[in-house]
Amino acid sequence: MWRLRGPETPAGVLVVCLLLAAAQQLGGAGLIKAKAHLAPLLIGHAWQASLAAGGAPVKPWPWADTWPVARLRVPAHGEALLVLAGDAGNALAFGPGHALASAPLGSPGLAVIGGHRDTHFHFLRRLRPGDALHLELPGGFARHYRVAGARIANAEQESLSPVAGDDRLLLVTCYPFDGVRPGGPLRYVVEARPVRDDEAIGVPVDPFRKAPVYDL
Repeated sequence: MWRLRGPETPAGVLVVCLLLAAAQQLGGAGLIKAKAHLAPLLIGHAWQASLAAGGAPVKPWPWADTWPVARLRVPAHGEALLVLAGDAGNALAFGPGHALASAPLGSPGLAVIGGHRDTHFHFLRRLRPGDALHLELPGGFARHYRVAGARIANAEQESLSPVAGDDRLLLVTCYPFDGVRPGGPLRYVVEARPVRDDEAIGVPVDPFRKAPVYDL
């Protein structure tokens, strides 16, 4: 398995953007394959650029309508995912997305992150109460959570209505995980509650300045 680091120089980013633009012109299978290989590199570079800019949003490519807003780490399961702005299909194709109608990530309130059950959020089925979650923000700080539990909800019968003092992080994906048909009303919802820094488990060392590594 190849391990590939994101482009570290402006020239490297330009080359990757040109390759992605060329694939877009070719269309079809070529575009899908190019996105799968190049998009994570550009998103990783945009995250590093956002860190360097003190948290300012940085688009991964000029025509993108989403950008990385956080990094979600789950040490017990070896997961480290960049979270994108918005939970529409354009964002979820490239990674988990923050529901903009929910609370801003890292702030008190009910924050929601959604992802596809067969790709980025497939690991949700393995989470257990007590597992640590670390949400790193581009401004240079992190918020720590512990999984409180998981449940199955029907999106057609239930809506998220946060109340005063409701401070939680929800990770949401479609259910069942091995379902053949996409869509459907059922959702698998993992609930996590914030903990103090001195209660956090497995806090990453130097989490903000280490360049991401992607398996392709």
